[in-house]
Amino acid sequence: MPDVRFDIYYRYDDLARILRGYAEERPDLVRIRSIGKSYEGRDVWLLTITHFGDTEKEVDRERPALWVDGNIHASEVSGSSACLYLIHALVNGYGKDADITRCLDTRAFYVCPRVNPDGAEWALADRPKIIRSSTRPYPYDEEPLGGLVQEDVDGDGRMLWMRIPDPDGPWKVSEQEPRLMVRREPAETGGRYYRLLPEGRLEDYDGALINIQPRKEGLDLNRNFPAKWRQEHEQRGAGPYPTSEPEVRNLVDFIAQHPNITGGVAFHTYSGVLLRPFSDQPDDEFVPEDLWTYQKIGEKGKEITGYPHASVFHDFKYYPKEVMTGAFDDWIFGHFGVFGWTVELWSPQRQAGIEDYKFIEWDREHPFEDDLKLLRWSDEKLGGRGYVDWYEFEHPQLGRIELGGRDAMYAFRNPPPDLLEREISPFPRWLTWHLLISPLLELHEATARPLGEGRYLVRVVVRNSGWLPTYVTKNALNRKLVRGVVCEIELPDGASLETGRQREEIGHLEGRAYKPSAPSYASDTTEDRAKVEWVVSAPEGGTARITARHERAGVVRAEVELSP
Repeated sequence: MPDVRFDIYYRYDDLARILRGYAEERPDLVRIRSIGKSYEGRDVWLLTITHFGDTEKEVDRERPALWVDGNIHASEVSGSSACLYLIHALVNGYGKDADITRCLDTRAFYVCPRVNPDGAEWALADRPKIIRSSTRPYPYDEEPLGGLVQEDVDGDGRMLWMRIPDPDGPWKVSEQEPRLMVRREPAETGGRYYRLLPEGRLEDYDGALINIQPRKEGLDLNRNFPAKWRQEHEQRGAGPYPTSEPEVRNLVDFIAQHPNITGGVAFHTYSGVLLRPFSDQPDDEFVPEDLWTYQKIGEKGKEITGYPHASVFHDFKYYPKEVMTGAFDDWIFGHFGVFGWTVELWSPQRQAGIEDYKFIEWDREHPFEDDLKLLRWSDEKLGGRGYVDWYEFEHPQLGRIELGGRDAMYAFRNPPPDLLEREISPFPRWLTWHLLISPLLELHEATARPLGEGRYLVRVVVRNSGWLPTYVTKNALNRKLVRGVVCEIELPDGASLETGRQREEIGHLEGRAYKPSAPSYASDTTEDRAKVEWVVSAPEGGTARITARHERAGVVRAEVELSP
């Protein structure tokens, strides 16, 4: 097995080496391919994980699959680690863990650990540059002029905060804890006040006015999906048109070409929450069965990972009257009718013992006691590295100031390396369970009964043994996004069909997802099964070959002997 650690964040070349190592060591379980190039020309690697055995065939395409990706946003590098941990758990668990073994024997994972390799390279550089997503200039190719350029000005590998004395500043040093800053009271005067700005240098500084220089790289790849995509004036960073960016187009093309995908999970940071659609409308717009199923999947995720599940629209809007569109989870649910999730890894607040808080609202308003808890957590669990004591620095434009405060890249944007494995280790179990609930087409019966005079009644019954119905969501069923089960019969030489057609479409098969909580309300009809019958004339006998297939539930084959 590759030598892999889960207390560091890997740069591109090392990550690619590890991924290739899994494929080389376990060709019976892992295959690697590039699904395309990034903006800067790097391969975007994807691993297919299933039990191939010794066949060269793409058996994954005949099995239900789960898509898992990470690191579409540049600095959210722990998403790559979560994907890598999943790969590691699946490969090492096969043959040892019953659920993993059953899953890989019947289903497949498609894992893309680093959707956006260019942005991640910037974030992991010795002198990091933090952007939202792609390194491609957008919306303009020209260099920005003037303002504060956020960067590591003292060359220590960190990007902290600048504390600048200013009588008009909105902040002051806390009397309770001098390492923390608190807001100046609305009517307060006469104290020592400060402005707080991200660490960086100033271009064209006039000694009076300071603004933050906008990033030349203004794309948000998770707004570029073709799900109610909107133009820049409505949705910042969305790109010139849906899938305009190669990183998103790589992903969209692959998923569109693999209709066996029954769900998708994208790893982001941070907040410690399992997010689901809708992003732009309330829950009452769901078909009820889809909402109920989303909630059940989320509850299982909470049970396994400790992360709560939440609606983006109801619980994760950045501003009350603004909605997000063009995101991965909305797209995969809306366009393909499968359950999509965005996992926001890591909650510093929860680590510090802050439990009852609103994910986005907390940044705007929270009690000072929360800051004290976070500082105490940094002191006791991180050796003080989460917050840096203020220290003097001679700034090239501002003169003598102080640097310090929260080290966001180390402790807040991603888990600190020492805590990384603990944070991501529960997810393979939830993801395996998520795939095991997919529909699964199986053969219930295949027979040939002689009728006399060289005629036979060929009968096939198939069933869905999965928890979800073959169509996966009511959204897919109502919008006719997926075809029903198709059965085909191949006759031996000299045989012919007297009744039935060579290819029969027999509709969808229900699962167990919509059963009530008490058996007194149940009515267990056989909607999970379907039957096809043919009358075959085969005077010379032979073997009839039958194939039943469903895009999402898989493929089954049977042979029946036509003999008296």
